[in-house]
Order: sequence, then structure tokens, then C-alpha cells
Amino acid sequence: MDAERSQPDQFPRRYLEPRHIEPRHLELLREIAARGTLAAVARATHRTPSALSQQLRTAERELAVKLVEPDSRGVRLTPAGQLLAEGADEVISSLARVQARLDAATGDPRGLVSIGTLPSAGQVLLPPLLRRLRESAITLTLDDFDIAEADFAARALDADIVISHSISGGVPRGAEGLISTVLAREPIDVVLPADHDLAGKTELTAQDVIDHDWLGVPEGYPFDAIPVAIEQLTGRPVHRTFRLRDNHLVESLVGAGAGIGLLPRFSTRPAPGVVLRPLIGVRAARNIVALSRPDRHERLAVRTVTDHLVRIGLELMAEYGVEEG
Repeated sequence: MDAERSQPDQFPRRYLEPRHIEPRHLELLREIAARGTLAAVARATHRTPSALSQQLRTAERELAVKLVEPDSRGVRLTPAGQLLAEGADEVISSLARVQARLDAATGDPRGLVSIGTLPSAGQVLLPPLLRRLRESAITLTLDDFDIAEADFAARALDADIVISHSISGGVPRGAEGLISTVLAREPIDVVLPADHDLAGKTELTAQDVIDHDWLGVPEGYPFDAIPVAIEQLTGRPVHRTFRLRDNHLVESLVGAGAGIGLLPRFSTRPAPGVVLRPLIGVRAARNIVALSRPDRHERLAVRTVTDHLVRIGLELMAEYGVEEG
């Protein structure tokens, strides 16, 4: 039996003949793979499910292969559909690179760039970004969200750039398939009442803070890694009185004597009645990271905005005396 006959007949021979593959069909298959249902793709792309179904039928007719099949959630990709979805990033990124070269050859970067950001990072990065882009042909749309570290990657389905953060490294959990660009390393300080017993110290250790009440963050949020590290170092549990997302709320409750907490250094301007103190002996810094899908990152306007954010991050670190790495 020759090699050709020994291969599994996964697709009929007529399916394997060269076909013209339209990028728009690849993009649709990639969206189905990423979002799971036609309804979710329809919401994200502002199209109707019936229009998407019609496009799928057109793609199947042009390619002479079945791309989706029914399942409990509506449809799922067939092996052929999955194969094409997996190749979509490479094809669409290549097209985006060509478009970027054309943009560079014909003028300044231009177009719409959508940014979704963690509020505390956006607070220090976006005002200078807007000033730098004021005379450019780039237009921004902005969204903000305070979510668990592992959830930032999903937001890159809908935004050109997602400004996220991570305590553990330069790639937030779940973002391994995205382009990750570290914008800044920001210390996370202990916030405590100005009249607190520890306020007289210039820096704090795990032993200093372990026996005090804490205002923490929800599990899965990057800052939670710091009290967990304190627990591991001291062998004693941190008593979290509350788990809160909003930094301003944490600061106000600390000022009211509800406990001590953690706040990012760059975006915190301590109100009267509270002070910040650095925490030493544990990893108490976050990486602020820009995430983009590979094809979106290839756009000249997106790369231009990302480059601006990198420079702004470096300036922030220099302003606060924070070393790189």
C-alpha cells in the first residue's frame, strides 16, 4: 500500500484540491473558535446570526468542505473548520503586516485604535498618551474594567490593546497566545492610617504587617499574590476583613481605620490621614502589560500607540526612581 493510501481519509479527495480561501471566512472561523457560539460572534461583530450562517454556507460552498456541525451550543467547528481557524492568525497577521508597510510608505499612522484598560494603569498612562496623539491621525476609543488577571486575555478579542497587569511576570495568566509588551514595573505599597503604629517606619516587612487587619482584593486578582506570599513567608494567615476591587474605596476605608491595604505607587496620591510605605522581602511590584492579538499588533497605528505607551511607562519609572527588570 503506498503512502498516499495509508493516510487516514479525513477529508474526501475533492476537498484537498487547491481552493481560494477568503480572509473574511478565516476571520469568521477564528471568531467562532474563540467565542464559542454564533450568537457571541454576532454580538461582537454587530451582525445577525442569520448573516453569519449565510457566510458560513458561502464559505462551505466555495471551499467544498463542511466547516461547522450542530452541537448543543448551536454549532461547532469540524476538523476542517478548526484547521482553517488555526491558520487564520498567520494569514491575517501577514495581511496586516503588508497593510502596515503600505501605511508607512504613504504617510503617518492613522485610523481607529481601541484600548481597554485597568483603571489604575489607565489613570497614569492615558492622559499623556492623549496629549501625544493630539496632532496625529490616530483616533482612540477607550473602555475600562477591573477584572481577574486570567480574564484580561479575553478582552483582547474586542480591543486592539488591553492594558493589564500581573505580579508574577511579563505575561498575565491566560495571555500566552497574545503579544505581550511590558509597559512599566510599578511598586505596590502598603497603605495605612497616618497615625498607625507602623507609620513611623520607612519600610515594612512581612513580619511587620502579618498580624494586622487587611483590606484585600478578590481571589485571582494580581494584588492577592502579595498577602499570599506574606502568609507563606511567615507561616501565619492574613486576616482579610474585606475583599474589594476599587483602590479609592480601599484608601478611604483605610483612612477610617478599617485595616491596612495595598495600593499602586504611580496612581496613588495619598489623601490626608493615610500614608504609603514600601514592602520589602516579598515581591511587591506589578508589571503593567499591553496585550494585543498578533494580527492587530501588526497594524501601524496599534504599534505606534504601543510604542508611545512604552515610552510613557519608562518615564513614569524614571520619575519614581524605579529600576527596570
